[in-house]
Amino acid sequence: MGFDVLPKDPMMLLSVVNTKLRDSYESLGVLCEDLNVDEDTLRETLKGIGYVYDSEQNRFL
Repeated sequence: MGFDVLPKDPMMLLSVVNTKLRDSYESLGVLCEDLNVDEDTLRETLKGIGYVYDSEQNRFL
């Protein structure tokens, strides 16, 4: 899958990733591995709009 099928818009990306984390994945690492997404790139993209991953809540806040 990868970043090419995830939304390019950071706010849409945030929504999709948080929904997938809530509904289907136990952690960001598992999501990234399953979707073949670079975790560092994903984190940096969402950090650019002020969101960081919270492992305890398993979502970007």
